[in-house]
Amino acid sequence: MSVVAATDTTQRLGRFELRRILGKGAQATVWLGFDARLEREVAVKMITAGADVDPQDITHWLQEARSVSRLTHPNIVPVFEADVQDGRPYLVFEYVPGRTLTEHLKARGSLPPPESLALMLGVLDALQTAHAAGVVHRDLKPSNILVDGGGRARVMDFGIAARLHDANRAAKGLVVGTPGYMSPEATQGLAPTPAMDVFAAGLVLIEMLAGRAVVKERDPYRAMQRIAQEDLKLPEELPSTVDDTLRSVLRRAIARDPAQRYANAAAFADALRQWMTPLAGSAEAAGGNSGTLEFLLRRMRHKSDFPALSDSVARIQRIATSEHESLASLSAEILKDVALTNKLLRLVNTAHYSHAGGGSISTVSRAVALVGFAGIRNMALSLVLLEHMQDKGHANQLKEEFLRALMAGSLAGEMCRVGREGEEAFIGAMFQNLGRLLTEYYFPEESRQIRSVVASSQRDGASHAAMVQAETAASISVLGLSFEDLGLGIARSWGLPDNLQRCMRRPEGDPPARVPEKPAERLRWLSLAANELTDTLLRTDGDPTARLASVAERHARGIGLSVREIQTATDAARQRLAQAAQAMNLQVASSSPARRLLATIVVTPQQAADADTLSPHSLQATVAAFEATRIEAAPVPQVPRESAAEVLASGIADITNSMVENFKLNEVLRMILETMFRALGFRRVVFCLRDPKTDTLTGRFGLGEGADAVAAQFRVPLKGGTDLFSAVCNKGADTLISDATVAHIEARLPAWYRAGVRAPAFLLLPLTLKGAPFALIYADKSVPGGIELGEKELSLLRTLRNQAVMAFRQSS
Repeated sequence: MSVVAATDTTQRLGRFELRRILGKGAQATVWLGFDARLEREVAVKMITAGADVDPQDITHWLQEARSVSRLTHPNIVPVFEADVQDGRPYLVFEYVPGRTLTEHLKARGSLPPPESLALMLGVLDALQTAHAAGVVHRDLKPSNILVDGGGRARVMDFGIAARLHDANRAAKGLVVGTPGYMSPEATQGLAPTPAMDVFAAGLVLIEMLAGRAVVKERDPYRAMQRIAQEDLKLPEELPSTVDDTLRSVLRRAIARDPAQRYANAAAFADALRQWMTPLAGSAEAAGGNSGTLEFLLRRMRHKSDFPALSDSVARIQRIATSEHESLASLSAEILKDVALTNKLLRLVNTAHYSHAGGGSISTVSRAVALVGFAGIRNMALSLVLLEHMQDKGHANQLKEEFLRALMAGSLAGEMCRVGREGEEAFIGAMFQNLGRLLTEYYFPEESRQIRSVVASSQRDGASHAAMVQAETAASISVLGLSFEDLGLGIARSWGLPDNLQRCMRRPEGDPPARVPEKPAERLRWLSLAANELTDTLLRTDGDPTARLASVAERHARGIGLSVREIQTATDAARQRLAQAAQAMNLQVASSSPARRLLATIVVTPQQAADADTLSPHSLQATVAAFEATRIEAAPVPQVPRESAAEVLASGIADITNSMVENFKLNEVLRMILETMFRALGFRRVVFCLRDPKTDTLTGRFGLGEGADAVAAQFRVPLKGGTDLFSAVCNKGADTLISDATVAHIEARLPAWYRAGVRAPAFLLLPLTLKGAPFALIYADKSVPGGIELGEKELSLLRTLRNQAVMAFRQSS
């Protein structure tokens, strides 16, 4: 009997709607699925009907799948579910829009070293996390690596399918893996080790650099024989940019003797990062535009914060522009950084945006729903740049560069008369300054030298075009390439879409006599006009009206606005920028030219404090998702009781407002979880819902560190269960476990919890209808005694829980 139920228009597997085939192999088919309960797209991998699967292996396979499902890392595609229906096993993964590395290489050919190494470092970080959890991939190859929309490598399918077919044979000393990517010891059926994955990773990296596989044999046994008996040679197709040092690293990664190989993924990654570190006085810097860009990017990637900045920008951009991501994805991404969350909420609650919400907005979910994906994307990208621009040595100059970029973006948005293009105009105009901004941060000495050269050649009354020309010449002289080319190179490495990259390149010549028909050209001229008006404000002492009018007159026809409309837009952008600076607590020195951008509002520290209605909500910054492995020993931030209560109360008001309208149940539930997460600094919060088929509460979604993986562990039987979770839910008793490591408490915890979650302090809030449990809100912290609740907090938490019950009642 088929496990896929056909209807007139759709096919289903359990609760998953199967929409289309993403890929098909000899052993499995991967579908794009849709989980209607959680309103998200997923990838469903089904073992092919009739495949040689021993029923006795299925139990072992499920155990392996559970082990993999506990892996949480930005470069690992998480397993949401693993199950068997009608004798056919299937896996449910996160759906990652993009293509496999195999497809990526077919489309692109060989990849330049910076791109290849950036992808491989992500793979190696993922492998290191898996190895630390006792999981060896054993089947790493380009088809098991996805390249997502942000250009990030995502490792999937940790040998689960191979183990399903080969579990017993592997136990008897036979092989597991794919010929051509197996290590010599894997071909002999030896026990899995991290060094096996290192060998495969080395082969994959060489393939990226050369554009072809190292071992390419039609006969799989011949491929295995070569790997077992030969010292593999590097392909002749490796480009000249792969120098002797990097070649040595590659040879060691694929050494036939495991003792000569890098012992683990971390050691291999360290060697690659060391190669990416430039030597002082390297001649590369003078080696032409392409070589210079590669050299500068290598220097920037070696900075501890640049990879984090790049990762944040790429992920926010990917989520905000993807057709497959949801409001929840963008909210969860922002919530990973508490400092970013609080600044964004303060910004949303400025006068410019607050009218949209009909009152204070206290949750990111609500902000995204009201302001929109693109609007929140722009705020988040601006704030991410600002967060990484903090440096005491030259903070004032950095603030000036940041405000210049933000003003240009705001002005372009104000002047755009095509609604759907406004948000793109904002990013395009702001990122025209990206090269200058990042040069100021990462290369301050070179930046000062460029400013000095420009100042010495500047004449009074010089035009904007002359200033840009002088700055371009100076940056080429000092850096080896222009600010614009550097910014575009960084944009490409971040995976920003082509339309934004085109917008970042300034058009040449005089402004057009009428509005260009092509949207890309409209945005380029609009961005240029915004930047020219911004620079005019910065360079003008006294009243800038006359100079601004002159610039406006030059661009008016090309952007389809009158001079008066441009002046009005400029005033509105300055007002908006002043409010944003106030919300972000950006204090500008009175002597700074950037003060001229804020001339319409003079913000004093006291005014900023008075206007900051969300300051009591601020929490300590949390560990980012990619640093989650270190959170176990981290102290729990102590949130003042009054502050926590205020955040809870604000969230309750926000949720009440949203439930007056036509609301989506999932959005309200996420707002409830987000309010708890922010107010009390939980490590993670998970929502569980009753499965009517099994009468079991199962985890559906959550927020925080590894929340999706933790949610997948939850199985709370409502009938016949004797553990603590079942008892709490059946009694409907709100329960706080301050120390789950105490013997008599630990003994009552369910086995799945002890094995896969094991939080030392947690809170359980059951939801009941007509006296029967139907859902559960779970929250935890990473140290015993970390959850402290007074009567006020408990009362507010119960109100949130009751709002969830009410939302279910109203939605049904």
